[in-house]
Amino acid sequence: MNNVQHPAMGADDVIATMKAMGTRARAAASILATASAERKHAALIAIADALRANSAAILKANALDMDAARANGISGSFLDRLELNDARITGMIEGMRTIAELPDPVGTTLAEWDVPSGLHIQRVRTPLGVIGIIFESRPNVTADAGALCLKAGNAAILRGGSDGYHSTQAIHACLVSGLKAADLPEDAIQMVPTTDRAAVGEMLKGLNGNIDVIVPRGGAGLVARVQSEARVPVFAHLEGICHLYIDKSADLQMALDIALNSKMRRTGVCGAAETLLIHKDIAKTHLAPICEALIAAGCEIRGDEVVVKQIAGAKPAVDADWDTEYLDAILAVKLVDSLEAAIAHIEAHSSHHTEAIVTADADAAAAFFKNIDSAILVHNASTQFADGGEFGMGAEIGIATGKMHARGPVGVEQLTSFKYLVRGTGQTRP
Repeated sequence: MNNVQHPAMGADDVIATMKAMGTRARAAASILATASAERKHAALIAIADALRANSAAILKANALDMDAARANGISGSFLDRLELNDARITGMIEGMRTIAELPDPVGTTLAEWDVPSGLHIQRVRTPLGVIGIIFESRPNVTADAGALCLKAGNAAILRGGSDGYHSTQAIHACLVSGLKAADLPEDAIQMVPTTDRAAVGEMLKGLNGNIDVIVPRGGAGLVARVQSEARVPVFAHLEGICHLYIDKSADLQMALDIALNSKMRRTGVCGAAETLLIHKDIAKTHLAPICEALIAAGCEIRGDEVVVKQIAGAKPAVDADWDTEYLDAILAVKLVDSLEAAIAHIEAHSSHHTEAIVTADADAAAAFFKNIDSAILVHNASTQFADGGEFGMGAEIGIATGKMHARGPVGVEQLTSFKYLVRGTGQTRP
């Protein structure tokens, strides 16, 4: 694989290129919709093999992106999202193989019943068609999104961020190799060949009706643009303003371990905790050990008045801190009077992504689950388990925070719709 340079295109060229991609994707989608489970499985295994065989080339391409990002003064948390290494490539490969072994959703019967007229009705899974995925920073989304769309019988048009251009192109070449090996159309997974932002605009217009749904995966600016301009349905992946609440019955060591992992395992992922709430009744026993462990790990604490008084080095939180997705080693910390106060704070400030409670009280956990309206709720575990791979989906395109069609990790099943099959014996309606 040769290094790919960012190609320049005129406005007319961008429009023509994108419309042609849409036409080719629609043709490929019609083939994928009826492709056998065996052929899709073969393609995914071939892609995994290609990723392994070309790992050195992928890392070389990623090094170009990393060098350019450092030269541009990009933040450490962004670099973490952009970086590929042996472990992350292995993760892509393992995710690909996991997706390959998932049951094929296409054609499965979701429900069936008979009605008084004698008709037999089935609701059966079908592909969505053509999915446009617009993402930033994370090159591995190229593999995850392509694989999930393929497994669900959809064609995909991928547009990655300019900062990861070389990395995404190198990964995409492996996807194409796998498609060819399984005799599936190369246009089933296409990568937008330009970094021109006008290409995004064309995707949001729907490419002459050839895109059925858009999935944005990136910062608030990208998602806001997509939601504002899209003329096709959107699976929104909003900010991950995730909360961790330490209830009054929480075991100290468990709470400390979960808080450290939720915030510091990877600060740049959407499942990283951004606000820590602690019940006031355990402030004397839990607040200092947890905050000091976080500070020792390199985390900046921004706390309310009590936290600032008790924790050396903590900075006073301002109103904006309770509504900020830092994606960095910064954590807002607040004491709350009760479980109900914690729930009220979360409902007021959450982006409805992921919230976690640490408690030994089953009733408290049940109340937390019942009263908080977020896509993912966690009891006695890290918020960083908010991930399709950890859910057994192999990978995800993103965490959908809306309520229509898909919510939480968007995996294979979430990339399907359904149709009704109605069988009769000559009935006519009176």
